[in-house]
Amino acid sequence: MGEYAFKSAVELAQAIQSKEVSALELTDMYIERVEKFDGDINAVVVKDFERGRDAAMKADEALASGRTLGPLHGVPMTIKEAYDIEGLPTTWGIPEFKDNIASEDSDSVIRFKNAGAHFFGKTNVPLQLADFQSFNDIYGTTNNPWDLQRGPGGSSGGSAAALAAGFTGLEAGSDIGGSIRNPSHFCGTYGHKPTWGIVSDRGHALPGQLAPADIAVVGPMARSAEDLKVGLDVVAGAARTDAVGWQLNLPGPGKKELKDYRVAIWQSDVMAPVAVEISDRVQEVADMLSKLGATVSDTARPDIDLNDSHDVYSSLLWGVMSARMPEEEKVNMRAAAATLDHDADSISIASGRIRYSVQEHGTWAVSNNKRFYLRQIWQNFFKGWDILICPQMATTAIAHDHSEYMARTIKVDNEIQDYFQQVFWSGLITVAHLPSTVFPTGLSQEGLPIGLQAVGAEFHDYTTIDFTRLMAQEIGGFTAPPAYS
Repeated sequence: MGEYAFKSAVELAQAIQSKEVSALELTDMYIERVEKFDGDINAVVVKDFERGRDAAMKADEALASGRTLGPLHGVPMTIKEAYDIEGLPTTWGIPEFKDNIASEDSDSVIRFKNAGAHFFGKTNVPLQLADFQSFNDIYGTTNNPWDLQRGPGGSSGGSAAALAAGFTGLEAGSDIGGSIRNPSHFCGTYGHKPTWGIVSDRGHALPGQLAPADIAVVGPMARSAEDLKVGLDVVAGAARTDAVGWQLNLPGPGKKELKDYRVAIWQSDVMAPVAVEISDRVQEVADMLSKLGATVSDTARPDIDLNDSHDVYSSLLWGVMSARMPEEEKVNMRAAAATLDHDADSISIASGRIRYSVQEHGTWAVSNNKRFYLRQIWQNFFKGWDILICPQMATTAIAHDHSEYMARTIKVDNEIQDYFQQVFWSGLITVAHLPSTVFPTGLSQEGLPIGLQAVGAEFHDYTTIDFTRLMAQEIGGFTAPPAYS
């Protein structure tokens, strides 16, 4: 059965349909792998094995009677802990919510189930989903399957680690600051940050929160681009409260070969310099595309002020994140904000967090208006270009660091960067609602995965996904970490 551990969800569904293997056999295989290997990784932190096995048996019974449940018929899944599954805890790693048991399934879980998939567990997250690592006081620390001394990324770190280690057939995460993209890069898997608003996030929320979170998205994570497409097919569409009034109609990729693409390349930037090995990998991809006949430019850029763009993103980001803050922390933030120098040109990353965590609505409204201008500029940019390829983060997977968040640093080659500076590459894309697919490009000199972002125009999600499918044909796709293959 081990030969199925790293197959794509599409391949697993095909194997079930052909009765090459049963849904129950696959579920038992994944459960056995979790029991054997996850002690070292700690990815699957909420176990629902019996209900998972029951659902698998029902899928097998349906197939035996001639019924097909959907494109993911019988595929076993885990999912990020932040998604509600009826009867299981949803904590976001927050100790105060350790006893919060979901009373119903999230929209995404419902849609995966309606497509024939079933769930046997949930995967780890950082506290409040707010870190590039995945650890909390409820579930502990998740390790990277490529190197247990390093983190798998965050906040969907458990999701990417489970995929990389062959614990699950498919996954789903969420993203506001790279939380799908960063773990996919660190673990060598695929992840898609959808265009904002095309996938319902209902049921991906703390208790009492029903309104969609600004700039935050939920989306699929997988071991292949084909799985991302199926995952997006399944979950995209109006929230249950809106479905009576609107339907989604995303355009297809429109290109059949890599040579047909117009690709802009962004290797690095002074705002957030990346390691030479990362920027070199971007250039290698660019050179390969040029040789295939694609139109490639390393100078094409949207006509935006990067400082202003990042400031707008920071305002919107901390406007969302502050809603999760305990009141005591907000009081401290207000006191700290009163002492800040409000000259915008002098605001550091740390002081920006403070200022925007307690901003007035009018300040947010100004940022919101600027966000619409940024979207317009990016829309104009993508009239001339199909794909932008850029880094996701400055380095490969980072070593565990559980020190105070805003005091952390990351060494990029021989230069020290603020830890939170790493959000630049994610925020550049997030603030304009753009879709981005992270795809693996092979390993670093240290033997760690390097993933890059393939970014497209708003609503052209299938373009970025299909581009990465074509890329896999040229440079290869997912590779399993040796210790678990």
